[in-house]
Amino acid sequence: MSTATASAHVTAQPGEAAKGGYAKVAFRVPNERPNAGTVQIKVTFPEQYPLSSVRTKPMPGWTAQVEKVQIAPVEVAGAQVTEAVRSITWSAQPGTRLGPNEFNEFEATIGALPTNTDQLVMPTTQTYDNGEVVSWDAPPPAEGAAEPEHPAPSLKLVDEAEGEHSHGGAMQGQQHEEQAASSATGDDTARWLGGAGLVVGALGLGVGAGALARSRKAQSGARKGDS
Repeated sequence: MSTATASAHVTAQPGEAAKGGYAKVAFRVPNERPNAGTVQIKVTFPEQYPLSSVRTKPMPGWTAQVEKVQIAPVEVAGAQVTEAVRSITWSAQPGTRLGPNEFNEFEATIGALPTNTDQLVMPTTQTYDNGEVVSWDAPPPAEGAAEPEHPAPSLKLVDEAEGEHSHGGAMQGQQHEEQAASSATGDDTARWLGGAGLVVGALGLGVGAGALARSRKAQSGARKGDS
């Protein structure tokens, strides 16, 4: 295998996330075969570091299936977890495939990430339309060692202070945006109600002034009649 081909392996982007948080991860998959297309990607998560949540991003031409399993209760990031995500499988619909010289990114938000490890290794299988299955499951090499032929995609996990500006805070950022949107909606509603109140008040003043004018005109007419 050439150096160029060897470097084209399945990876997890951006490659780093905060411990205990939620990360938006893109599994970047290149098609390595010149005469076959990729039709399925399956990412498996380690049982010893259970993840309780996963959300996949829709991809035209592909379906995503999330497998969950029951586990003995464990505490993850301060919460008790009894069900864990075991795998995500993306399958191409008829007429769709990842062709030669192409790549794609399969996105998901996962969490809560473990706090008791510095790395989350996610073995992945890549299935071609000719029936070939490639397993990207080799653990990351020790520092200074040669890279394996089929390394598993992995996330480096860092303390929250280190990863607060990375995608590890994707879920927290989304929550802040939702809160901001809610606050903005509330402000708009308050301003609308305030404006409506002014309009109603102005109308009330107009009606009152009209009634007063009619009353004075009626009184004036009555005095003329008496005279």
